[in-house]
Amino acid sequence: MDSSELLKKVRKIEIRTRRLSQQIFSGQYHSAFKGKGMAFSEVREYQYGDDIRSIDWNVTARFNHPYVKIFEEERELTVMLLIDVSGSTMFGTRNQFKAELITELAAVLSFSAINNNDKVGVIFFSNHVEKFIPPKKGRSHILRIIRELIDYQQAQVQTNIAEALRYLTNAIKKKCTAFILSDFLNCNFEQALKIAANKHDIVALHIMDDGESKLPNIGLIQLRDPESGKLVCIDASNAYTRREYQQWWNIQQKQNCELFKKTGVDMAQLLTDKDYVRTLMELFQKRVV
Repeated sequence: MDSSELLKKVRKIEIRTRRLSQQIFSGQYHSAFKGKGMAFSEVREYQYGDDIRSIDWNVTARFNHPYVKIFEEERELTVMLLIDVSGSTMFGTRNQFKAELITELAAVLSFSAINNNDKVGVIFFSNHVEKFIPPKKGRSHILRIIRELIDYQQAQVQTNIAEALRYLTNAIKKKCTAFILSDFLNCNFEQALKIAANKHDIVALHIMDDGESKLPNIGLIQLRDPESGKLVCIDASNAYTRREYQQWWNIQQKQNCELFKKTGVDMAQLLTDKDYVRTLMELFQKRVV
């Protein structure tokens, strides 16, 4: 993709996602993702009933009169986006590929974060961490993230969510809010998710395409696994084959839902052919309750 085409795509996504983040998500985001720490604000003279543990002994010694430290809730957050760039995200049978929906969602979340004066960082992952963009503030930083998302060329096509979660746990020392944007077709990440969720506030955005959930009744078809390259020919007109696939798909979705529930991770499912605004709003509102 040449630079002029890339800039046009970046600008198009910026216009749409900034409007959504400013007009729709600003209040909900602020309420749903609050700072958890306490930051030092000022000192004042000690008053009867103040906790003696809050006395600032240096200031007290300087003025020969007791002073206490005043703290307030730390509003600033660090938001990390864990972006699945594996081969399975380059799939779509409706309006767009899963990767395109991931890009737009990441942009909406990024602009919502900087509108709230939060830092945003990104981890691109396939079967390993391919790129890490450290958390920063500012519009230029967000535009860099969007450019990377649009024009990113992955080195590998397999998926290893556990590796991305381990990297997050090790790289980000303070508690952050981390969004995992993936189709979660790789299910081997329970232990890594437990560890990451104990340290950070994890939110799973499950990106799906309706064409994945069932086989069409169209006779013989050849399918290729985008992550292994393996080709398989199946008879989709066979009712037993379609039923077996449907059962396998349902089991995968049930296992994912149970895993997120067990680890205390909020999850939302977003489809390539459905408007994601309502789904995100419901997710934000659920976290406020």
